[in-house]
Amino acid sequence: MKTLRKLKKKTLKYFAKNLPCCSLRIFLYKNCGYKIGKQTYIAEGLTVAEKLEDTDNLIIGNRVAIGPNVILLTSSDPNDSHIRPYVKTQRGRILIEDDAWLGAGSIIMPDITIGKGAVVGAGSVVTKHVDPYHIVAGVPAKTIKKVEMP
Repeated sequence: MKTLRKLKKKTLKYFAKNLPCCSLRIFLYKNCGYKIGKQTYIAEGLTVAEKLEDTDNLIIGNRVAIGPNVILLTSSDPNDSHIRPYVKTQRGRILIEDDAWLGAGSIIMPDITIGKGAVVGAGSVVTKHVDPYHIVAGVPAKTIKKVEMP
């Protein structure tokens, strides 16, 4: 039964990543067990890398915009490599709060919160939490300015 669930999730993720319609992508990602809010946009090419036994590891808020080819890593480890005992492995939930925007090709590492109204620049690698209404960019991503709200 566990193997069937893993296969189902892998299959849903594969098709969701490549579908041309955002609403169908979101439908399939929700069926993978991810929590996704209302009016959220997910462009083509989203990769969610995880240990498939993890649950509740991805929460996306309302009105979030995720650009093309974004990578969300809820798990990062060297698998069966002989270096496994000597390197830090990471696992953890990714929380993307309401009104955030992840630019094209950005990478979010495990155990990260992207704050409300935050912007992640294209191609950035996020290794630390992003404060609400902050714009981050770079490798590793650093705050470059704040979102100015009237």
